[in-house]
Amino acid sequence: MAIKIGYKASAEQFGPKELLDYSVQAEQIGLEIISVSDHFQPWRHKGGHAPNALAWLGAMTQASKTATLGTSVLTPTLRYSPAIIAQAFATLAELAPGRVYLGVGTGEAMNETPATGGEFPGRKDRRLRLSEAIRLIKLLWTEERVDFEGEFYRTEKATIYDRPEQPIPIYVAASGPLAAKLAGRLGDGFVCTSGKDPQLYLNLLENVREGAAQAGRDADQIHRLIEIKVSYDRDKQYAYEACNWWAALALTPEQKEGVEDPIEMERLADANLDKAHTRFIVSDDPEEVVEKIKVYTDLGFQELLLHAPGPDQSRFLEQFGADVLPLLRERLR
Repeated sequence: MAIKIGYKASAEQFGPKELLDYSVQAEQIGLEIISVSDHFQPWRHKGGHAPNALAWLGAMTQASKTATLGTSVLTPTLRYSPAIIAQAFATLAELAPGRVYLGVGTGEAMNETPATGGEFPGRKDRRLRLSEAIRLIKLLWTEERVDFEGEFYRTEKATIYDRPEQPIPIYVAASGPLAAKLAGRLGDGFVCTSGKDPQLYLNLLENVREGAAQAGRDADQIHRLIEIKVSYDRDKQYAYEACNWWAALALTPEQKEGVEDPIEMERLADANLDKAHTRFIVSDDPEEVVEKIKVYTDLGFQELLLHAPGPDQSRFLEQFGADVLPLLRERLR
């Protein structure tokens, strides 16, 4: 598969119109994928945003021309019904034929429990829900009058009336071995995020292969997408300071798990502000950025989703597009 480079539209950080403008700019500089986060609540209460991803993607299908559009990632199990997600993405794929994918994951407490008022399930329960939701979504995209009786979801004579001829690819996010095996069994793609021990990615990719083998599938046909957190700027100090808004990403899973309140998440993040830059490639040197991104393509990732942390995304896109992108494409040929 050819290497593709894309843009992470951070709905936690920007309002819907501003995010649309940045994403159009990303397409204009030649980025091939635009993927939006799906948050009900942002990482930060002060200055945070949380536009609805489904509504936003509808607008993006008309504002864009060539980019592949999707979610990184959405949880089709708790605050969303899988059947409604199947309907919504079928509509999106009709509006942008051949340019839509559905990225899914098991979810976070701060996005699910405030909207549902229920208890946030444990990891095993969330994986089982996601597996069942994916199976139901695929049925709704391929069959009419779907009667489905699962452990978590049920439909009666359900039909998606407006849907594309070909099913939409489903990408499954994973940060652990069992979710990665799920991606191998059921996913058309696998999603993870950068900034961790390279051995973790080797293990996860092997887990994807194991899951694919269990299902009798060809693991080489599963797309491998990684969100690469990169803060490039010609002013290196600015590049470091730009990471501060995203300090929550430097928290451990144990620190974040179960946190439902953006105010509490903001407090935890600010207490770890000195670690904010640790998940990002931070540099003013295009050669250094390219070499650090190339680590992930050498591991086997073919779709690179750039997540820039700064408040001025136009500044990042202009500078990255001029200084880094041509060099990166040359090295990845």
